[in-house]
Amino acid sequence: MRIRPATSTAELLAAAHLYDTSPRPEWAARFLAADGHLMLIAYSGDTPVGFVSGIEMLHPDKGTEMCLYELSVDERYRRRGVGRALTDALAAEARERGCYGLWVGTERDNEAALATYRSAGAADDGVFAMLAWDLGSGS
Repeated sequence: MRIRPATSTAELLAAAHLYDTSPRPEWAARFLAADGHLMLIAYSGDTPVGFVSGIEMLHPDKGTEMCLYELSVDERYRRRGVGRALTDALAAEARERGCYGLWVGTERDNEAALATYRSAGAADDGVFAMLAWDLGSGS
């Protein structure tokens, strides 16, 4: 397995089977063009088997931190360390970019995600509420 940053829309679209829904080429291009957006893809041979996406968040009084936005591993490759390797790779990239921290939110009953993040060195930062606004289609 090898992990590398996605640099083309074609790479993002080739990993479509790993997303929640079908990716759109225009959104993939916009993702890659946006400063601070990063997607690392894990490959077995030429086949994408997992990805992790991160977004740098900058604030005037805090500096820059990385949000682990999404982690996905093909079912056939789960429990083989792919998720941990992707998480470690994102943490390394965040360090290289000068981020002071890395964070992720996940459901408390998502045992697989919690185990993956904890195995990569994350610590529980307490319970919090996440509130969301539905602003439409997102297009």
